Amino acid sequence: MYLSFYELNDEPFRLTPDPRFLHLSQPHQAALQTLLEGILYRRGLVMITGPIGTGKTTLMDAALQILSDLSKNNAQVRTALIFNPTLSREEFLEALVDEFEVPCTSTSKPGRLSALHRMLLDTHRQGGTAALIIDEAHLLSSELLEEIRLLGNADTHQEKILQIVLSGQPELTTILNKRELSALKQRIACRAELRPLTEAETRVYIAERLHVAGLKGTLPFASTAVSSIFRYSQGVPRLINLLCEGCLVLGFKTQRKVTQPDMLESVADSLNMIVPGTSTERTTVPLAPVEMPMAQKSAVDLIIEAMKMNRTAMRG
Repeated sequence: MYLSFYELNDEPFRLTPDPRFLHLSQPHQAALQTLLEGILYRRGLVMITGPIGTGKTTLMDAALQILSDLSKNNAQVRTALIFNPTLSREEFLEALVDEFEVPCTSTSKPGRLSALHRMLLDTHRQGGTAALIIDEAHLLSSELLEEIRLLGNADTHQEKILQIVLSGQPELTTILNKRELSALKQRIACRAELRPLTEAETRVYIAERLHVAGLKGTLPFASTAVSSIFRYSQGVPRLINLLCEGCLVLGFKTQRKVTQPDMLESVADSLNMIVPGTSTERTTVPLAPVEMPMAQKSAVDLIIEAMKMNRTAMRG
């Protein structure tokens, strides 16, 4: 509706988890690096947590795209994504066989487990990696978490042949603190936690999404409007998207190319948003990542740097 008005090629604030719009702020870059290293270095079990709307699903989709690209370059990575984990044990195993595209005529649990294990061993012998990514993992039942622990026991006595990523809301940590899940908790090799954006990160986030969508000129948001967006959203990317999308629609309808605070207030009111009573700026300032010499950088470091360079080129 408003694309030609703002001279955009795509909608910049869609709520779909499009990897093109992954914003590599400090926590998101750290989480992506943790996730990729956990899979590619065969660390076994990785856990990513973050509040609602902080970009966990977009992060998972970006990781899957990177792994798919690596597979095209002869680094075999087989992946399975479970995005609705409210399943029984039998349904979960059936979903795994389907997602990994494992040939299996058996409908019994032993038959499916045997076919899955053969695929994992074959992938490992060929120098490849198999990764299972579970989104919304805080919805997993205790019984299914135990099933995942047993699947994670598959190894060659030297390294894990199935890499598992659990991604969920912060209550996933509380769930894994249950006594009956202590065996699974002990197997978590690496963790990362997403957080809402700071005001400075919010400004970069908005600008980056607009540039990815094709913006060439100045931002259609006044600086004071961006400050208001941060106050209402408290840096939660999903809420930022809702507010920015509403402002672009309103700007098109009223033929105002630059969103001002009064427009933002109108959009926030229509979304029934109020400014939280907490401080509008976070006191914890993320540490800048330490720059390593090129010779010491891992393959994952170089992949993420290439993504950042592409984003910078688009902004230029």
